[in-house]
Amino acid sequence: MLARDGWDDFAHLFGGVWLQAVAGLDASGEASFPRVHGDEFWAWLAAQPYERAAFDRAMAQGWQGRLARLESIRWRGDELVVDVGGGNGSLLLALLERHPRMSGIVFDLPETVRDEQVLGDRCRFVEGSFFESVPAGDVHLLSTILHDWDDHSAQRILETVRAAAGERLVVLDGVIEPGNASDGAKWLDLLMLALAGGRERTASEWHVLLGNAGWRATRVGEDLIEAQPA
Repeated sequence: MLARDGWDDFAHLFGGVWLQAVAGLDASGEASFPRVHGDEFWAWLAAQPYERAAFDRAMAQGWQGRLARLESIRWRGDELVVDVGGGNGSLLLALLERHPRMSGIVFDLPETVRDEQVLGDRCRFVEGSFFESVPAGDVHLLSTILHDWDDHSAQRILETVRAAAGERLVVLDGVIEPGNASDGAKWLDLLMLALAGGRERTASEWHVLLGNAGWRATRVGEDLIEAQPA
């Protein structure tokens, strides 16, 4: 698996700069990446084209599992879906393939590595920052985005999306289950802290975060959150 395109990029990241950041964690509760690598994670990534490309390829992996979660949603079938922080568009393209009447917008930073020619005639790429504004649409999708950020920054993102909101918000992110059983989201919680001061969240924390940003959660669990404008 690690020899495949994308998964080998995960191996590169986990065995390189991410490992070094995790090794630098201390008891301060602050992200260790800036101290270890001299800049905050996203600025460092923007200044490192090779690492940015590896990151974008890695983030495209596992789209099949994310698509399966999206297919559990009751779709009307003709929505304009805005994939906020959608990277190279692989997940949105797979969703559009399942729903021939849908259209989509992939929204991400200008330095995102992508091939816009593969997006086809029902999808387009729009450059921008989700801290400033996002394109309007029927459904806004945030796939493994909010766990990158602390609660203050995540609320800002959700408020920006709320300003352009249509019918629904869909978030693909971990939901930490109660108790002390082994849970991959708990391990990711440490990685997100090390990289950018981000975090995974429990169901109650998701409800609070969404409510503070003007959303009403209608479904929280199994790594899928749905919400409507409050």
